[in-house]
Amino acid sequence: MVRHLCAAAILLTALSSAAPAQDIRGLEACGAEKQMERRTGCLQANVEFLHQALLKQTRDTNGKLAAAAREAAAAKAEIAALKAAVAKLEGELAQVKAKAEPAAKK
Repeated sequence: MVRHLCAAAILLTALSSAAPAQDIRGLEACGAEKQMERRTGCLQANVEFLHQALLKQTRDTNGKLAAAAREAAAAKAEIAALKAAVAKLEGELAQVKAKAEPAAKK
């Protein structure tokens, strides 16, 4: 939990110094709290919020990756089927040409 608090404090410090006017929906401004217990509770709530947001992003990203993997697999299967069809047509064309050559020589 201490690691989460440190990460949240670093994140909040970075966010507040990089963009002081930018708010993150769901995060509380813990600097206004005077009592250490309330400030700690506020930071813990922020850590929990950020953890939940990270988990949601992870699930969303994994879902998108899985969908992309399924699409890629379907595309590979379609490419393999098309290659097989082209090979079959090339074989049939070679047979037609082979039959046509002796007839043309006569």
